[in-house]
Amino acid sequence: MRKHLLRNIGKPFVCILVAGTAVPISAHGQDVIDKSASSTSTNPVSGISELKLPVRPARTIRSLRVLGAQRIEPDTVLSYTKLGVGEPYTNESVDAAIKDLYASDLIAEAQIEGVESGDLIVRIRENPVINRVVLEGNRRLKSDKILPEIKLAPRQIFTRTAVRADVGRIVELYRRQGRFAAVVEPKQVVLDQNRVDVVFEIAEGPKSKVRQINILGNEQFSDNALRKEMATKQARFFRFFSSATSYDQDRLAYDQQKLRQYYLTEGYADFRVISAVAELTPDKEDFIITYVVEEGPRYKFGDVTVDSGIRDFNGEQLAKSLQIKKGEWFNAKLVEDSVTSLSEAAGLFGYAFADVRPEYQRDEETLTMGLTFNIAESQRTYVERIEITGNTQTQDEVIRREMRIAEGDAYNSFLRKRSQDRINSLGYFQDKFEIEEQPGSTPDRVILTSNVEERSTGELSLSAGFSSVEQFILQASIRQRNFRGKGQDLRLSGSYSIYSKSLELGFTEPYLLDKNIALGGTIFRRDYNNFNYVGDERNTTYSQVSTGFNIVAGIPLTEYWSLSGRYTLQQDDVSLDESTYFSNGSCDPLLAGRYLCEQLGERLTSSIGLSLVYDSLNSRLRPTDGERLLLGLDFAGIGGDVRYVRARFDGTKYFNMGSGFVLSTAAQGGYIKALEESAGPGIDPVRIIDRFYLGEPQFRGFDIRGVGPRVQRIPFTTDDDGNTILVTDRDQISDDALGGNAYYLAKAEIEIPLGTGAAELGLRPSIYVMAGALFSVTQPLPTVNFTQATDESGNPVFNVDGSPSLQSLVTPVTTDAGAALYLNSFTGTDGVAGTRYTTCSTGYADAYGGTCSGSDQNGAVVNTTTPFVERFLGNSAKPRITVGIGVNWNSPFGPLRIDLAKDLISVDGDDPKLLTFNVGAGF
Repeated sequence: MRKHLLRNIGKPFVCILVAGTAVPISAHGQDVIDKSASSTSTNPVSGISELKLPVRPARTIRSLRVLGAQRIEPDTVLSYTKLGVGEPYTNESVDAAIKDLYASDLIAEAQIEGVESGDLIVRIRENPVINRVVLEGNRRLKSDKILPEIKLAPRQIFTRTAVRADVGRIVELYRRQGRFAAVVEPKQVVLDQNRVDVVFEIAEGPKSKVRQINILGNEQFSDNALRKEMATKQARFFRFFSSATSYDQDRLAYDQQKLRQYYLTEGYADFRVISAVAELTPDKEDFIITYVVEEGPRYKFGDVTVDSGIRDFNGEQLAKSLQIKKGEWFNAKLVEDSVTSLSEAAGLFGYAFADVRPEYQRDEETLTMGLTFNIAESQRTYVERIEITGNTQTQDEVIRREMRIAEGDAYNSFLRKRSQDRINSLGYFQDKFEIEEQPGSTPDRVILTSNVEERSTGELSLSAGFSSVEQFILQASIRQRNFRGKGQDLRLSGSYSIYSKSLELGFTEPYLLDKNIALGGTIFRRDYNNFNYVGDERNTTYSQVSTGFNIVAGIPLTEYWSLSGRYTLQQDDVSLDESTYFSNGSCDPLLAGRYLCEQLGERLTSSIGLSLVYDSLNSRLRPTDGERLLLGLDFAGIGGDVRYVRARFDGTKYFNMGSGFVLSTAAQGGYIKALEESAGPGIDPVRIIDRFYLGEPQFRGFDIRGVGPRVQRIPFTTDDDGNTILVTDRDQISDDALGGNAYYLAKAEIEIPLGTGAAELGLRPSIYVMAGALFSVTQPLPTVNFTQATDESGNPVFNVDGSPSLQSLVTPVTTDAGAALYLNSFTGTDGVAGTRYTTCSTGYADAYGGTCSGSDQNGAVVNTTTPFVERFLGNSAKPRITVGIGVNWNSPFGPLRIDLAKDLISVDGDDPKLLTFNVGAGF
């Protein structure tokens, strides 16, 4: 019997079994025959004897069977062998059939028997089926990152070729992570039913860092200056969290381009990187990168001209408008900017495909680089059509109504860019949405295409958080910013904390009746508790409950200017806790302060307002360029109980400084004027709830309402010698912010870009400086001071429990400054007896310090309330200045902002705060 056997172990080994003895055959499948059975001849050229093999006749296959097939159909096996019954075969064709079976990756072992008789039996052992793929030892690179990258998977056929390929893929993944010492060892666990588990045992090894970056050939710039231009950084202790210290082959090529760009911007037009070599240290832990560079001479700009083939363009005028000037150092970045500027200028005149090519005239003797910008002749283009794809929810009209250019219009690159910015500002699509130009059906036609990628516009939020202002916060909201795909905004929100509660329902239609008119409204209920601190204890002062609604309508005036109007009807109820601040059924100035007692009650506000807005921001979500200005005016007095005029302005400008740096400057201010007389001396006609307030979070570096007019109530205490003195610890002083009728606030802030890793985490740090003030409020009449009560001989009087008996003295308010405060008994018109404060020892005066009438003898007020002195502070337009650094982070718990700000200039009474943070609430 004769049979062929081929095993897939290392390199294929083929042999022929003749009568049970293995005889090797050549790689070409030719039999190696004993020399005695062959004839020889001598090559006349080489003189070397040649072996002549006998030619065996072809045989015919009488029968063909497959044994060992389990999952694979026998016909499938035979299809790979290319053998058939009745067809001739040779030893070579049998060998080829076995090789083809192995090449199918379905067979683990294959042999063909019965070669001598013609009754061929193909005996196979199938490759096993993979039961599961297991990764072991992968801690730095998780399984969900590796498994999608490899080919082996459960229920697939196991082959050693696929295993070797997957080992290479895993190693490559680790190298991309900078782990060049990673080792992957594949193993298989044999199971029943011809199944196997494939196990990849991974030794990840340390992360390979860039130990050193060497630069050879640089004479004009130091190594440190050039390393700063590279994305790859040397591993140092202060770069512990940086991913730039890991070796990356793609980054190596990128750094070569960065070096070239740097030299080209400095005038070295002939600069080139001769070689860049990265050497792995023997321990495979670090890389040493060496660049060899050739700087070449430094060039200056020569003559700069524009040769325009477009008749509407004046080459001389265009050349003068360029930033490039003769005699300045050559700068390739200016050349690129000039090409862009000329292309945009052509686009403004309707030439969508203007071809601008710079032509260089290098003079190696004078080291000058002349430039000619050639603008090829082109036709004025028109918009053939606008194609919008990818919008499955948003209706086409929502996108098209933001387009500033229509089908059939002359092409204009400025209007295309403006349309792109307006669509970006909707917030319905991907961040980097672009409108692209495609050639139309004729050379003078252009097709504008926009392939949008919709993002989720529905928001359902249930959150709990903590802030330094509100402490614990519970929030719930549901909002659809693109309701029904029509761009409508529907929202319902509520919040609860210890000091505030709110519930709001709002709706906005941006295009009313398909006209460019926005109409919206909000119904609200807000409950706010004002507070102050005494020590570590936060005390609620007055409560404000506001219920009402507003209606807002807006229309555009021009592309950038718009006008909006609003109407608000709001019921406000200001109250104090009666158990804390009331006595004898009414607000007690000794407990609450006269300035708070004056604000109690319900009032209805009916107001109208107008706002004029200029907006050229490139995005309303995260702008990097443009400006926004708002001028607002509100008038209260269309009915209701409150009358005032309030004016406000708010302006912001963004500058894209390149390389991810964004500078923003902002200024705002406001003024409110009451249209009614004051209710009395020391009473400001503007209610405390209508005034402006300044502090955290808008003025970083100060506590909430920490800037501006306030009343401090400073208690007395006794020293070690028993003397009565004023408390000096700020934490023990009651501090009530009064607000102001005027304010201003200015800010300059630079957003600092971070590496890719930090950007993916949503970290956005910034540094800033702020200046502002809150002022212009009527100084309230002080309440009272308390001093030790004395008898007729001047001796102190004490209560039964041994505490000092205190006599109230009114602070200077009129010519009767320092007069004692007395308690007058009276009977009201309703016949009910009561008491009231007066400065009259006999009788009663209608006002403090007024003329006393009556003959009743009044008694001096005796009170056991802790003695105190009131001070009015902070009513100054002097600017307060702070500097600080802040970080925004899109944390798993919600948006987080942390600010570290220091006040450089403040006014006596202001309440600075170094560290503030908010999490779980928007900012």
